[in-house]
Amino acid sequence: MFEKLKEKWGIRSNWQMILIMVVFSLAGSSIVWVRRLAFPIMGIQESTPFWIKFLAWLAVFFPTYQIMLLVFGFLLGQFPFFWEKEKKMVKAIGRLFVNKKKA
Repeated sequence: MFEKLKEKWGIRSNWQMILIMVVFSLAGSSIVWVRRLAFPIMGIQESTPFWIKFLAWLAVFFPTYQIMLLVFGFLLGQFPFFWEKEKKMVKAIGRLFVNKKKA
């Protein structure tokens, strides 16, 4: 499994793969911590409707997770890898909102 990911992502060493997995783990763990702090500040409780929680997640936590990936990637020397992934993701999301009709 790791060999396929290494090939797909263009990773040369097992050490780099480990660092990338650690970055994903740290970012994921951090966003859970941020959620525990942010939801009460935003007034979101257990009784808050799911759709409000979902919109808050999209508006606040999804971008925060992406920033966390870049920060932890930088701290662990994997910023170029995550920066390339972020640019591809932003481009893909942008395509969802661009009308591609040709005259």
